[in-house]
Amino acid sequence: MNRVAIVTGGRRGIGRAIALEFAQAGAHIAVCALTEDSMLESVAEEIRRLGRRSMALRIDVSQKGDVDDLVQRVMEEFGRIDILVNNAGMWITGQTLLECGEDDWDSVIDTNLKGSYLCCHAAGKIMVDQRSGNIINVASRSGINPFPGSGAYCTAKAGLVMLTRQLALELGTYNIRVNALAPGWVKTDMNVHLRSTPEAEEKYSRLIPRGRMGETREISKVALFLASDDSSYLSGEAIIVDGGGRL
Repeated sequence: MNRVAIVTGGRRGIGRAIALEFAQAGAHIAVCALTEDSMLESVAEEIRRLGRRSMALRIDVSQKGDVDDLVQRVMEEFGRIDILVNNAGMWITGQTLLECGEDDWDSVIDTNLKGSYLCCHAAGKIMVDQRSGNIINVASRSGINPFPGSGAYCTAKAGLVMLTRQLALELGTYNIRVNALAPGWVKTDMNVHLRSTPEAEEKYSRLIPRGRMGETREISKVALFLASDDSSYLSGEAIIVDGGGRL
């Protein structure tokens, strides 16, 4: 896979796992996050140690200027964009839709949905000119089935699934595939407070047919499949990776 990929939200968790998985498969990576610190740079350095080129870039995906600058810098460095992974996201728990204030609603929608749209809009134009490309949106099982106390998050991720399907329809004639990943419960920093004790983790694990929460590498392997030619006729789909979860 001698390709160039952008991975947003690549500083930790699923994004980091995807960036490293792609690099191990031979891709060069622009890894991006809202926070530019040693954690983000360490991901880029791990990629370089694998013999690939990498950039570590700070980006607020909800800001069009940031996104346009990202795409420009990647084009200047690599000359093309083959893969875009929209992984940047946020989750505010414990709020029904009626409890969610306007500021919280805007934050969740702007990051999870608008941010992915802006990245697709900017990188998609490059892909159209190239007549090739691959977009992977990291949605959530909660965007397909609602989950208590996460109204804004579920709504944003549901919108991301439809964004995926709409773009697959619009961009397919340009040899661009667009798919979504919909993970269930995966061990990341985003949900660490819900599994702060073995008992708490066991509570959620009992509700998953596989009997455990997922690992980030189990998501990154599916992302690699979607990015590869092995899935060349797959587009417009939301792939649920949840251990058969009932949550």
